[in-house]
Amino acid sequence: MKVILFGATGMVGQGVLRECLLDSGIDEVLAVGRASTGRHGPKLREIVHKDLADLGQIEDEFVGFHACFFCLGVSSAGMKEAEYRRITYDITLSVARVLAGKNSKLTFIYVWVREPTARKVAVPCGPG
Repeated sequence: MKVILFGATGMVGQGVLRECLLDSGIDEVLAVGRASTGRHGPKLREIVHKDLADLGQIEDEFVGFHACFFCLGVSSAGMKEAEYRRITYDITLSVARVLAGKNSKLTFIYVWVREPTARKVAVPCGPG
């Protein structure tokens, strides 16, 4: 299986990358992001691309893949709604459309993490 991974340098994406590289059923991982993962290996290929909203220059690299883990995301804390929407919705749909055009049977997996609440909860860690 050949997998594309967007967001491999983030908290969630790093874990997805690790698991993909360890999985014997995955032959190739194409990590696409604005920065390099800094990792190397026979299964890993990277494309560093600064503008993920415009994949026109690299879209031919996405042919022949079976799945995409889309792990891009940001916290909404302190962000204006328009910028948050651009990153979490507009770019996601744009990437999904490009990938669908190159791989009609590709599975697109949107990996999302719920933001923690501001409230802190004490959890007992020992007996009693």
